[in-house]
Amino acid sequence: MNYIISGKNIDVTEGLRSAVFDKLGRLEKFFSEDTKAQVTFSVEKERQKIEVTIPMKGHIIRAEQVSDDMYVSIDMVVETIERQVVRYKKKIIDQNQDAAYFQNAFIEDDDYDDEDDEIQIIRSKRFAVKPMYPEDACVQMELLGHNFYVFRNAETDEVNVVYKRKGNTYGLIEPEF
Repeated sequence: MNYIISGKNIDVTEGLRSAVFDKLGRLEKFFSEDTKAQVTFSVEKERQKIEVTIPMKGHIIRAEQVSDDMYVSIDMVVETIERQVVRYKKKIIDQNQDAAYFQNAFIEDDDYDDEDDEIQIIRSKRFAVKPMYPEDACVQMELLGHNFYVFRNAETDEVNVVYKRKGNTYGLIEPEF
């Protein structure tokens, strides 16, 4: 794997670099040699944060972890990515475009198959999508106590989604077709 290591509000020391190579090196058994991993360290107040992004054609494997110790954050992010890769191995590889990013030994190895983590939809809902303005959709979402709300935008006549963000703010998703 190729690592692109950067830092925000932190100098990336040689110790952090070697920890990335040692710890993220565990993931090399999954990925091919030319796979790139973007690693970003950041510090805000007492929070030590690491973000790892592995872009692939059609997918992105991404994890971020925060703790009061950067080395603990590195350990946690490696475990998260490892779980993601093992969990979604079958689905990712079924889409042939991503198979080139993985080691052949990992693709063919059945030890990493995790049938218990199959995605199961256990409930389905149907409802009328009412035309309304985004602000009204936010109010409706709050009244229902949900984190998101699907509605037909009265201005554009397209299906949109409003969602709750951190800091008691809202986001709007307007799909492009």
